[in-house]
Amino acid sequence: MKLYIGIDWSQNKHDLCYLNQAGSCLAQKVIPHSQEGFWQLEKLRQQLGVAAQECLVGIETTHNILVDFLWDQGYTRVYELHPNLVKSSRGRLRQSAARSDPTDAWLLADILRTDHHRLQAWQPDRLLTRQIRVKVKFMHFLTRELVRVTNRQRALLLRYYPAGAELFSSLKTAIAQHFLLAFPSAQTEGKLDREQLEAFLRQHHYVHVRKVPQLLARLQQAYPQADAEIVVACQAETQSLAHILLELTAAKKAAQGEVRALFAEHPDRHIYASLPGTGEYLQPALLAKFGDDRMRFPSSRRLQALAGTSPVTLSSGKRKRVRFRKACALGARSFSRRELNGDHDYILPPLGPP
Repeated sequence: MKLYIGIDWSQNKHDLCYLNQAGSCLAQKVIPHSQEGFWQLEKLRQQLGVAAQECLVGIETTHNILVDFLWDQGYTRVYELHPNLVKSSRGRLRQSAARSDPTDAWLLADILRTDHHRLQAWQPDRLLTRQIRVKVKFMHFLTRELVRVTNRQRALLLRYYPAGAELFSSLKTAIAQHFLLAFPSAQTEGKLDREQLEAFLRQHHYVHVRKVPQLLARLQQAYPQADAEIVVACQAETQSLAHILLELTAAKKAAQGEVRALFAEHPDRHIYASLPGTGEYLQPALLAKFGDDRMRFPSSRRLQALAGTSPVTLSSGKRKRVRFRKACALGARSFSRRELNGDHDYILPPLGPP
């Protein structure tokens, strides 16, 4: 006997629905998000007399401790159902827009009951792959934070100290932030001569010392002068942001080193290293996105659906339109580091004919 379990998960509780092969609801239950609640799920399954290997579990995420519990208890057929799939399936059951957590749990179980042969069970990746995935996502988070904080700092500098924003190639460089800590305003920078600038650059191991005349020329340009009160109001925040940016840069550099070390140990590294146009950071990002399970993408069409590179054709009568695929994890543009570091690991195999 097969048992279909739908789990509508949330942060504090989970709604469960158990269906048999005929579609009859054998049990419904709400469990708390706790170890005790997880054992209630397992106890109910045992009362129904079905082995864990005979249970098909549908849930809309794999990023939940409950999924780890299911794998530990021997549930080998766990299906991650894309929220778009669940949303589009509501219309086949009722015409109204009414919904609730219990009905969504029932819907998840029923999708498995009717369409599980079209779906791919999710298999956990090895520890090394999970570590790479976590580090890659952390690098992506740090990159976004660097952009956000740098944009804020640039806006402040353009308001009261334009020379500080334009002196070096980028505010993301460590030398630019050290300069703002040492010379946070035009008043402090105005006392700087060539010897002092050279000494500052050598102290911070700046390799382009020959550019000192160019840097001095930029500092001596006739920039607009801000009001003294504006300078006082802005320079303290600029220096605080400089400390934050230096910490973020150091953290990202450390994470990059950890990713390189982990990727070098992975048995599949040669596959991604052989791909043309990939670099030392895109390769582990691809590995983290695709995972270890070879059956996760049984055809190139499924892989294109994940990447968003397979076009969607809308054709009816004499009208035909082709657009980018939106229901994908990597975006509709191309394989780029930004897309591959996304937060979603959904697999959405097509429910239509192959």
